[in-house]
Amino acid sequence: MSKIVDPFTLNQWYAVRTENKNGPDRTHRTRLLGVDIICQDDENGQVSIRRLDRTESQDSELPSRKRYGLVWTSLGMPESGIFEMPETEEEGRRHFVWDAVTVKTSGLRAIENFLDLAHFPYVHSGILGEEPLTEVTDYQVERINNEIWVKDCSFHQPKAAAIAEEGIHVNYIYRVPHPFVSILYKTCPLFPEKFDVIALMVLPREEDVCDIYTTASLFDNVNTDVEILHFQQKIFLQDRLILENQVPKLLPLGGRSEVSVRADAASIAYRRWLLDNGLSYGACTG
Repeated sequence: MSKIVDPFTLNQWYAVRTENKNGPDRTHRTRLLGVDIICQDDENGQVSIRRLDRTESQDSELPSRKRYGLVWTSLGMPESGIFEMPETEEEGRRHFVWDAVTVKTSGLRAIENFLDLAHFPYVHSGILGEEPLTEVTDYQVERINNEIWVKDCSFHQPKAAAIAEEGIHVNYIYRVPHPFVSILYKTCPLFPEKFDVIALMVLPREEDVCDIYTTASLFDNVNTDVEILHFQQKIFLQDRLILENQVPKLLPLGGRSEVSVRADAASIAYRRWLLDNGLSYGACTG
């Protein structure tokens, strides 16, 4: 490893590829926390994962799980299984898993950006927000079973989803069950009493480089898969430009290098949670 990885980071499950086979040789190479790993599928679709920095006398096998359309592994010893998302089993939803996009920043920065409501009118103008409707109303942040939950969020969005035909007032709930995962529940334009669910599963390849997988469970009986993908990609690529220009690339924990305001309550809670759990990988103390 390029550096010692703190236990909180090490002992997590990480999505390292989609379930579908990658190429005719059924192999997929990537990096996890600075370690080269290889995933291989056998004829029965079973996946084996090995780390490539061990000698022949050392065990190189890593655990492998399939969930939410992704393959997961860990370099450590997770204390529990992969977090639950029961909405993925709900009848009537369309489920999507999009392959990773590489972003040259800390995976923690990606999660924090996902939690940020204030950037909607400026970065996603005409889609997730618009001027002059820029105010972020007060919302609630709490820790539940060592997870971060952000509740009672609301925002006016001109086009909240691919299926939206007009602007609506959208309610948001964020859940952070893992330092490199965030799950969003947002008002569905088709069924306002229900939530669409979008999740970011971040693979920290290095401290300052990550792959971001996106999954979604949506109510949409109009758009094609390609149209929904293009809508989500447009938003993501707007975020990517911002993420890759943030300085420093690692997420500051502690100190006063970045000034927070009331709308940053989710970010502040996320950073404190990381500090309280002893996380240091992908972070700096400036």
